[in-house]
Amino acid sequence: MNLAIIGAGRIAQVHAAAAGRDPRIVVRYVSDIRNDAAEKLAAPHGATVVAIDTVFEDQAVDAVLIASSTATHAEFLERAARAGKAVLCEKPIALDIERTRAAVDTINANPVACALGFNRRHDTQFDALKCALGEGRIGDLETLTIISRDPAPPPIEYVKGSGGLFYDMMIHDFDTARWLFDEPVSTVSAFGSVQVDSAIGEAGDVDTAMVTLVTESGRLCHIQNSRRAVYGYDQRIEAFGSRGMLQAVNETETRLRETTEAGQTDEPPKHFYLERYGAAYASELGDLYDAWVDDSQPKATHEDGYQALRLAAAATQSLREGRVVAMDEIG
Repeated sequence: MNLAIIGAGRIAQVHAAAAGRDPRIVVRYVSDIRNDAAEKLAAPHGATVVAIDTVFEDQAVDAVLIASSTATHAEFLERAARAGKAVLCEKPIALDIERTRAAVDTINANPVACALGFNRRHDTQFDALKCALGEGRIGDLETLTIISRDPAPPPIEYVKGSGGLFYDMMIHDFDTARWLFDEPVSTVSAFGSVQVDSAIGEAGDVDTAMVTLVTESGRLCHIQNSRRAVYGYDQRIEAFGSRGMLQAVNETETRLRETTEAGQTDEPPKHFYLERYGAAYASELGDLYDAWVDDSQPKATHEDGYQALRLAAAATQSLREGRVVAMDEIG
């Protein structure tokens, strides 16, 4: 599969490294508004730096990986679909529901394998939890608790352009909840505050949030996010059912536990998403490759991107208005 990468920032570097380890994938082109960054990313892969139009016009390109700024995602998704190229796009598609829906409609009108960068679906532990639910190992799923805490807040300039915590950070957890429940959410209640960095509040965002989702059948999901966890990258899930409980726990470097007369010590969680989800990024690309070969759809599609964005919009509205928001209020 000849792959073109749009963007040359940190997440593009992660994807490029994953592509370089997959013998089925060749990084053919890199395109970025910063030519020096594009050259740096392209060099280890023997790729060529090109203008953006070449990515969509060259018939030798089989797939496009969109890792550019969020404001460009929808346009590039549409161009990839119209050009008949498979595509993996980082989340979100856009920060606006109408613009996101328009991009989704374009992809549906020009069917291609389209994957959204919801890497939690590709995590080994989370996928095992999903499979266990499907096998009925804890009976009927009743409640979910999803915890996601970053080790430290991002730069404030990033926050200002991110769309906010619900669109940038919790959108992964919204997708995870939808994936595990496999049932539409009916209402969203959100609470948030600024407890970590006052500059985030001055930018109009929160750094600490809790959201409750209620599905159409009355099942509950509680999501916790924080921009600060001094012990590392905190990523956990608890699924409670009629016959038991499933837990996905934090990953450590070796999972070594030391027990002595002084007590018991565990290793800290892996420090950040690059370490925690490194294998998941490789799985994402492999999933795209399989969908391209089999003419099928990846684990997380453009429609999943749209639905997760709707939940982010509902949470934002709930926090702003201080009330429960029904999903039928959201476009």
